[in-house]
Amino acid sequence: MLRKIRLYVHRLRKGYLNERNFLFLASILVGLLVGVAAYAMKSTVQFIADSLDRLHKWSEMEFLLVLFPLFGILISVFIVRKFWRGMSGTGIPSIIYSVSKRSGNLPAFNMYRQFIHGVITVGFGGSVGLEAPIAVTGSAIGSNLARFFLLSPKERIVLIACGAASGIAAVFNAPVAGVLFAMEVLLAEFTIPAFIPVLISAATGAVVARELGGNQLFSVSLENWRMDAVPFYLLLGICCGFMSIYFTRTHSALEKLIFKVRSPYLRAIGGGLVLGILVFVFPPLYGEGYEVVNDLLHGNINVILLESHLPLQFFSDYVLALLVIAILFVKVFATGFTISSGGGGGVFAPSLFTGAFTGLSFALVLKFTGIKDLNMVNFLAAGMAGLLSGVVHAPLTGIFLIAELTGGYTLFVPLMLVSATAYFISRAFEPFSIYTSKLARRGIRVDDKESVFLQAISLNEIIVVDFTSFQNKDSLRKLMEGISHSNQSIFPILTPDGHLEGIVELDDLKPYLHKTESFDSLVLSDLMYQPVQTLQLDTEEMASVMQKFDDSNRLFLPVLTATGKFIGFASKTYLLNILRKSISKHQLDFK
Repeated sequence: MLRKIRLYVHRLRKGYLNERNFLFLASILVGLLVGVAAYAMKSTVQFIADSLDRLHKWSEMEFLLVLFPLFGILISVFIVRKFWRGMSGTGIPSIIYSVSKRSGNLPAFNMYRQFIHGVITVGFGGSVGLEAPIAVTGSAIGSNLARFFLLSPKERIVLIACGAASGIAAVFNAPVAGVLFAMEVLLAEFTIPAFIPVLISAATGAVVARELGGNQLFSVSLENWRMDAVPFYLLLGICCGFMSIYFTRTHSALEKLIFKVRSPYLRAIGGGLVLGILVFVFPPLYGEGYEVVNDLLHGNINVILLESHLPLQFFSDYVLALLVIAILFVKVFATGFTISSGGGGGVFAPSLFTGAFTGLSFALVLKFTGIKDLNMVNFLAAGMAGLLSGVVHAPLTGIFLIAELTGGYTLFVPLMLVSATAYFISRAFEPFSIYTSKLARRGIRVDDKESVFLQAISLNEIIVVDFTSFQNKDSLRKLMEGISHSNQSIFPILTPDGHLEGIVELDDLKPYLHKTESFDSLVLSDLMYQPVQTLQLDTEEMASVMQKFDDSNRLFLPVLTATGKFIGFASKTYLLNILRKSISKHQLDFK
C-alpha cells in the first residue's frame, strides 16, 4: 500500500509539480509532523514531572530528589540496550555528520528513539534539554519523508534542516531562531532556495505547537538598554566567551572520564548518583531549569535560596552571590554526568541556564562591590544569548532566540555585542563547537566546504592502477620502447617483489631523447627520483591527500600498502574532477 502511494505521488510530482514546488509542500508536511511531535514531547515530560512532583510531596521524602534522576538514566540505558543494542545516538552531531557526508540518510528509528530517550531523561529530572531530541526527531522525519518520496540527496538534506528548524521553532515558539539554527549549525551555508523551505517548515511547526497549546517559554518585559551600560555588556561578552570554553572543555573531559567505566549500567548508577546529589544540594539543577530562569527574569532571585538544602542560616547578599556562582559552575557538571551516564538530551537548555546565571552573577558582583548597579534582568537575558553563541558557535541563533523568547527586540544591540564577543573569544580558543568537537575527535571536519566534500571521496576512486612498471637495472632503451606502447607519462620503478624504488617521468627524459647512442648505457637507477610524498592506501585521509598534492606540486602521487607495496598512482586531476562534480551535484539550488 505504501509503495503504491509513494509511486503515485512520485508520478504526480513529476507530471504536475516541479522540484521546487514539491519541496515547499514537503517542508509544510515536515513542519506539521514535527510540530505535533514537539507538543507531544513537551506534554509527556510535563506529565512525568508533575507525577513525580506529586509523589515527592505526598511522601515528604527529600531524598527522592536524589533517586529520580538516577531512575531516569537507568531506565533510559535499559531501553537503549534492550531495543537499540546500546546505540543511543549522538544527538545533533549525528545530523551534522549525515549532512557533511552529503547523504542525508538518518535511520527510521531516530524518529522515535531520541523522543523516548529524551522524554524519560528530562521527565525524571536529568539536567539537560529537549531541544536536541526534538531536533534529531525532526531531522529523521525529514530524512525519511524525503526517502519515501524518492527525493534526491540535496532535497533530503534540505528536509533534514526543515525538521531541525521546525523542532526548535516548536519547542521555543521561535521560528526565526529555528531557521537560523538550521542554517548556522546544520547546513553551514546560506542559499535562498534552501532558506525558503526551512522558513516555511519552521513557521508551520511553531504554528502547530502553539495551536495545540504551546505557550511562550518566558513571559517577561525587558527595559530599554542604556548607553552607559555598553562597556559592561562587552565585559559580559568576554565572561560568556570564557564560560563557553569552560562549558565545552568540562563537558568533553567528563565524557572521556566516565567512558573509562566500560559497563553502561555502572556508568548509569555512578553518574546518576552524582547527578542526584548535585540536584539535592542545588535544586535549580533539576530538569531543564526553565522555571528557575523564568523566576529570575521576573526578578525573583530569592527562589534560589528558598529551594536550597544548604545550611544558609546566615543569609547575606554575599551568600546569595556565592550560591549563584556555585550553581553556575556546577550546572556544567550536572549536564555532563546526565549525558555521559547514558541519559538523553542536549546542551541547548543547559547553555541558556548557564548563560542566565552568568549574566546574573556578573550583575550581582558589580552591585555588591559597589562598582555599578545594573539591570539584572537585561544582563541575565544577554548572558543567555552570549553563552549559547559561544558553546554552539551560532551567534545569530543566540541573538534571535533570546529576542524571540523575551517577546521583543528591546535588547537587540546588547544581544549583538554580547553574542559576537562571546563567539569570537570561544572560537579563538575552541575552533570547534560542542557539537563539531565530537566529530573532529573522530577526524571528521565540517568547518569548511572543501573538507566536507573531500571526506565523501575515497582514495580508491582516484587511483590509476594500469601502469607499465620497470626495474632499476632496465636500460633507457627498454623504457623508450615501453613509452611507444603506452599513454602514460609517469612510470614506477619497482623491486622484484613489488616495492617502489623510484619514479621516472616523461618530462625528465627530454634531455636524453636526442642522444640515442646512450639509450643502452643509461639505466633507470640513474634517471629515477625518490618521491617526496607517498600515500597510504588504508589510512590516508582525503584532506591529507589534497595537502600532499599541493605541497609536492605533482599531478600524481604513489599509493602504497601498509607493507610498502606499490598499488598505483593517485591522480590530482581525478580528485579535482570528482570534487567539482560532487559540489555541483549537492549544491543547494533548485530550479
